[in-house]
Amino acid sequence: MQRTPLADLDHRVSDCRACPRLVAWREDVARTKRAAFADWTYWGRPVPGFGPPDARLLIIGLAPAAHGGNRTGRMFTGDRSGDVLYQALYDVGLASQPTAVSVDDGLRLHGVRITSPVHCAPPDNKPTPAERDTCRPWLVEELALLRPTLRAAVVLGAFGWQAALPAFAAAGWTVPRPRPRFAHGTRVDLGGLDLFGCFHVSQRNTFTGLLTPEMLRGVLRTAARTAGLL
Repeated sequence: MQRTPLADLDHRVSDCRACPRLVAWREDVARTKRAAFADWTYWGRPVPGFGPPDARLLIIGLAPAAHGGNRTGRMFTGDRSGDVLYQALYDVGLASQPTAVSVDDGLRLHGVRITSPVHCAPPDNKPTPAERDTCRPWLVEELALLRPTLRAAVVLGAFGWQAALPAFAAAGWTVPRPRPRFAHGTRVDLGGLDLFGCFHVSQRNTFTGLLTPEMLRGVLRTAARTAGLL
């Protein structure tokens, strides 16, 4: 059976070796593993986006976690950040279940796709600006493929915001000048698409209360309504 254009993109993303530092790191993590996951065969490759090709809402993170997406092969799956995000998506009615543990756990997203501006797990969760820019064409192509149905996007964190704005511009949306600054709850009209800012679902933000479940659900619910999903 012939792959869809988005499935073909995901396949090509997962084979990328453009950034030597990230390739070395993700593969070293996959070899050495974490003790709690010693019996796992790590994915150890770039992690493609996850969700239907006709998504009306896109969620953009930062990069896969070393022992989360880099282990499981699916965005925000198998780590504490994913626990928070998928619970909120389930609570709002955008996911079929509140947990994400593996690619074969049966999880389905309803009208939502999740991606990131950097597809490889970076050391200390910090991609370099050069790595971000090298990975950007993948996001631009993904946005172009989603454009017929996409009506809203939620960007998690300032890094993702800075990476996403030029990608949206390159994919044909109108980004205001000067470029809008990131803030939690901010909303920007890109001409046919509403862009929302949300604090990242990192443990640092969720453990300190900078981002609460109620705050996350609020942004997701507003974005989903804007996209016509609720």
